[in-house]
Amino acid sequence: MAFDGITISAVNSQLKETVLGGRIDKIYQPEKDEIILLIRSFKSAYKLLLTASASHPRLHLSEEQKKNPEQPPLFCMVLRKHLTAGKIVDITQPNFERIAIIHIESINELGDYSIKKLIIEIMGRHSNIILVDENNIILDSVKHITHETSSVREVLPGKEYVLPPSKNKLDPLFILENEFYDILEAKGSKKLNEIIYQSYNGISPIAACEICFRAGLDNTLRAEEINFEQKKKLYFSFKSVFDDIKNKIYLPNIIYDDKDKIIDFSAIEMKQFNFYRSEKFFSISQLMDAFYKKRDLIYRMSQKTHDLKKLITQNIERCVKKKDIQQKTLNEISDRETLRLYGELITAYVYSIKKGTKEFSADNFYDENQSKITIPLDPDLTPAENAQRYFKKYNKAKRTYEALKIQIKQNDDELEYLEGVLLCVENSTDEQDIKQIRQELSEQGFIKKSLSNKKGIKSNKKAKPLHFISSDGFDIYVGKNNKQNDELTLKFAKSNDIWLHTKEIPGSHVIISANNKPVPDKTLAEAAMLSAYYSKARASSLVPVDYTLKKYVKKPAGAKPGMVIYETNKTAFITPSEDEINKIKMID
Repeated sequence: MAFDGITISAVNSQLKETVLGGRIDKIYQPEKDEIILLIRSFKSAYKLLLTASASHPRLHLSEEQKKNPEQPPLFCMVLRKHLTAGKIVDITQPNFERIAIIHIESINELGDYSIKKLIIEIMGRHSNIILVDENNIILDSVKHITHETSSVREVLPGKEYVLPPSKNKLDPLFILENEFYDILEAKGSKKLNEIIYQSYNGISPIAACEICFRAGLDNTLRAEEINFEQKKKLYFSFKSVFDDIKNKIYLPNIIYDDKDKIIDFSAIEMKQFNFYRSEKFFSISQLMDAFYKKRDLIYRMSQKTHDLKKLITQNIERCVKKKDIQQKTLNEISDRETLRLYGELITAYVYSIKKGTKEFSADNFYDENQSKITIPLDPDLTPAENAQRYFKKYNKAKRTYEALKIQIKQNDDELEYLEGVLLCVENSTDEQDIKQIRQELSEQGFIKKSLSNKKGIKSNKKAKPLHFISSDGFDIYVGKNNKQNDELTLKFAKSNDIWLHTKEIPGSHVIISANNKPVPDKTLAEAAMLSAYYSKARASSLVPVDYTLKKYVKKPAGAKPGMVIYETNKTAFITPSEDEINKIKMID
């Protein structure tokens, strides 16, 4: 279900039970379109998340830990100025729209109490967070909307705040029976679910389908195709849903399909999905945290890594093109030994070859069968000059081959390295991981050093590898990028720890901390599963994973980050499974 009016009403209901009357203690802005309010209410502390993200706009209480920028953005500073220590006196949802308004009592510049309003509009890419003063004048917003951007409504400091256009939709909480029938009659050619979500505020298409399902009607039927008794059933189904909402009866749940993939979430019971598994939650905010945590992370990381992936992909494509050219050149000089043979045979038979001859045949005494071989000659050259011509061609081809061998090795190493770095980007879980990868690529000469590095500004925060606990109680660590891989293997791991890596496949270094104890097969299997899962072969089956003691792993001089060699290893074959990965305990 989209974050519709029903979901907002459930969130508002929870907020009124928890933070109404509370005071805003701190305000953070971890993302450009995201605000977190720390609220103290009745000796409890709550964290209220508001995000105007184009992909996942929402508001709810959250337990998720977010990293904040070292320098707060301007909008955050404005909120701190006006709302810090403010008391939450009301939370409203106008006309059941996808809008929540938090009314906050605070002291203004004159020392008088006034009511500010923090408004979140949840409308896809048009979502916004807006601060309004007691006179309904906009103080600031996360997104400034100018006349050039929207001819319908400007959202700028100093402008009067007006609600977004409602498209003449009605508030479903105040439905009238005759009015409901009139709408069905007026829009008779439309499908039932379309009439419901297009006529009433805050109803998503899937919620409209649920209302039809509870009435025992196919949502694709047109209003003109149903009789009056069916219309009554539809009305009472509609009324029943919104009577529950008026009475604050919610059932937050996530619905899963047969393969345990999420179909959707809902703030109310979705009877149309009764044949699927449903996971119920204590509160709508608890559901939101669970549902959006992974999705939001994927979206945020995708936004932050887009340019990085493009850069790496371009360099990979360059390496692939270079490899094709190198192979073509190899094919062109593949006859170099034949050139040398021609020169030597001409030299051996030089006195029996007459000048002006176009070719000659001779016994190939380098062949154990003494086979006959025919050698083309340039009739304008002497036999000795023909021999020298072949020797020159051979020597040139030989030099090309020797140089090409080095270039091919360098290009293959670079290609392997870049594919590994691309995997590291995909495995990244926070901004610090990305910063490490950018720094590494800068050190390797793929990108220019950032201005912040030139000025000597560095973050004190350090990205950490993933940390798991095996079912036998052993610590397992997984590097998320090459710097972490090097640190894990070369500095952190002890000589008798177990080191794992996918065989000849880009992937993470995995370390089992043995603590001088024998490592059980179950722990080894779980670590091998992690190694296969955090590799380029995640979607493959029977992935080869090498494992050995850390003391047998070495880093060659001059090798790129993450590159090592090892010996005396064994190999396990693992089919990666996300379900199996989720069974391994992860430490945050």
